[in-house]
Amino acid sequence: MIKERDGYIAIGDIHGCVETLKVLLDRLDEEYGDTREYVFLGDYVDRGPSSKEVIDTLIEFGKTHVCHFIRGNHDQMFLTYYQDNRYYEYLNHGGAHTIESYYASCPDKKVPYAHLKFLVKTKLFHEGEEWVFVHGGLPPTMSIEEALSDESVYNSFLWTRDHLENEDNKWEKTVVFGHTPVRQPIERNNMIGIDTGCVYEQFGKLTAVVLPEQEFVQQKRIDF
Repeated sequence: MIKERDGYIAIGDIHGCVETLKVLLDRLDEEYGDTREYVFLGDYVDRGPSSKEVIDTLIEFGKTHVCHFIRGNHDQMFLTYYQDNRYYEYLNHGGAHTIESYYASCPDKKVPYAHLKFLVKTKLFHEGEEWVFVHGGLPPTMSIEEALSDESVYNSFLWTRDHLENEDNKWEKTVVFGHTPVRQPIERNNMIGIDTGCVYEQFGKLTAVVLPEQEFVQQKRIDF
């Protein structure tokens, strides 16, 4: 495990909103530079207009900063679509914009190898001394140690929302997650949720949380 620096900056679901992402990263970089480890909580693609450009931006940012890239359920669906050609299933979950962004930028209509490598290397979770970062959440009836060591529940890390209905969790650390769009960040027992629905008109913000201070930095969506 990479040694923790002064703390972390976690960033919620981007969903193809590259211009919003760039502005937020510039703001954070100006304030914190490379003194923090960045954790991106997944759902880089789908729904928004610039999924390819989001991946380009993350790859470049990762060259100059310590980054942990978590896999979201939409990133998994994109990989599944590419590997198994589940075209219609993917379209039903917002994949049309992702396909269009690659078709518009890639002459051969193929996803660049560097992008596939990036997505395949994304992790289901990252564990620090005080926090665990995941896209969807962890089973609230299991301790973190139990959940992270039980591969049979790993798929739920991409999809679950059970913890939002069960605040009496068994977690021994704070779980930081995205996946569930909300108007304001979630701050409850052992949990921080920062998917503030950047791609959705009714929400429209990309949120970062700075840890350990637990300060939220938000950027209004500018991609539409």
